[in-house]
Amino acid sequence: MTKVKICGLSRAEDIAAVNTVLPDYTGFVFAPSRRRVDMKTSAILKESLDQTVEVVGVFVNENINVVADIYQNGIIDMVQLHGDEDDDYIKRLKERCDCRVIKAVGVGSTLPPLPLEVDYLLFDTLSAARGGVGRTFDWNILNDYCGIPYFLAGGLSADNVVDSLRLLNPFCVDVSSGVETSGVKDAEKIEIFVSLVRRNRK
Repeated sequence: MTKVKICGLSRAEDIAAVNTVLPDYTGFVFAPSRRRVDMKTSAILKESLDQTVEVVGVFVNENINVVADIYQNGIIDMVQLHGDEDDDYIKRLKERCDCRVIKAVGVGSTLPPLPLEVDYLLFDTLSAARGGVGRTFDWNILNDYCGIPYFLAGGLSADNVVDSLRLLNPFCVDVSSGVETSGVKDAEKIEIFVSLVRRNRK
């Protein structure tokens, strides 16, 4: 059944909201972003998070040693890469810390070449900002996709997530701005989103 990821947690209030509904994954952003957290803050947040919820660390062209250090300190459970990281980078990262890796792929009018050395893909709307723009792409592009399990991202919210589940069969749906109000996580929107996915997932 389709899983749920709430990405971009940065405050104690965000953790409290997530602990109420227990999605499968949360995301800490370590790349430049208004949701960015540092290692100290993310470690504090992780301590308060329910242990059944896995944490994904989001990085863009980060040094492998930095990613491995955050993973090996137990702050994150998986790594999500949004930059120019290629199969060689991913292979070296896995050799260094044996972590599961999600590679983000920006989708425009067609699917670009896909990496091979990953555990999961994340399909997001193609943008210069490398994701997080809150816009959907044409989901029909994925109609015939049958490769590596994928996270579906890009502009998801309570208004359209059920439509995405009717059309596609993602491993996980990934939301950030779609559960925010005035730029911060909204506990009620998180609860509604997670509930909709659980009632309609395949």
